[in-house]
Formats: sequence, C-alpha cells, structure tokens
Amino acid sequence: MGTGTALAVDPHVVTCTLAPRFEAVRTARDFARTALQRWGLMELFDDVALVASELVTNALRHAIGARPDPMGGALGEYDFPTPPSADGRLPIRISLVHRAPQIVCAVSDPSSTGPVAREADFVAESGRGLHLVDSFSHSWGWHPLGGGKVVWALFEAEAFEAGPQAASRELGGRHRRSA
Repeated sequence: MGTGTALAVDPHVVTCTLAPRFEAVRTARDFARTALQRWGLMELFDDVALVASELVTNALRHAIGARPDPMGGALGEYDFPTPPSADGRLPIRISLVHRAPQIVCAVSDPSSTGPVAREADFVAESGRGLHLVDSFSHSWGWHPLGGGKVVWALFEAEAFEAGPQAASRELGGRHRRSA
C-alpha cells in the first residue's frame, strides 16, 4: 500500500492518504513541508510538523492498533484491524487547509473514540503528545465522522504572512505558552 497526495481544486486545501506504517509520520512531515513551502509559510513548519507527527502517531497507536514491543520499548509491528475500505482508501488521512490568516492541520482515522489528554508523567516515554499539540497550536479539538473521527489543530499564520519580524513583534515569540 502506498501513499498519495491529492491537490484539491482549491490550492489551499491539500490531503495526503497515509499507509498504516511507521513511515507515515515522516510522510506527514514531508507533506506539511511541501504545502507550507507552496504557501510561503515555512516559518510555521516546525510547529505544524511537530503537531502533524503527534496526531499521526496517535492515529497509528490508538485508532489502527499496535502490538507492544516485547522488549518494552517503542511500538512493535502494527496489526491491521482496519483494512482499506471497499474503494481502496487507506484509513488515515492528513489534510492541511490554508484560509488566511489560519492553517488547520487535520488527521482523520477510523476510530470513533476521541483523544484524551493524560496527566503529564515526565518519567513515561509516551503520553505527552496532546500536551505538545496544545502548546504548539493556537487551539485543537476533534469531531466524530460517520466512520471515525478527525482531530484538528489550528495555527495562526497572519503574523507570518506579514513577515518574520512582524511575527516576532506580534506574537512575542513563536509558541503560545499555557499558564
């Protein structure tokens, strides 16, 4: 199963279908880089790529399923409880939408269970992904779909579209920090 990128009729809406494999996270980052370059918004790449990586990782772990590594480390091989649909579509898709002054990164998957931010455990190797999504995006949320859900994160691009110096002055730094 491969991955594919489709450019919608609207050049400010792009979607990439991801195979349920570890490489999907890298593919999502590469996809984000290409879209942001096209839109002249590379200043947002680090934030969007990090959030895209977290959302795709969550889809792979929680919606698609994975067997734990027998050595207790990272995820093991994926089992595939959700095969491609009858029309051949793979179960995870990432979309980026640029509607000035905002960018939305959305990842859809076949699970109807919504994401839940866990209490931060600074010793654990995982469990902080949604905290990162919250820290690096303006806002985030999720919505049920007919056959799954979509998790989205919103980024403000207005200051970056005005130029990097304006972004630094208007935002007081690159990341929104919670109190």
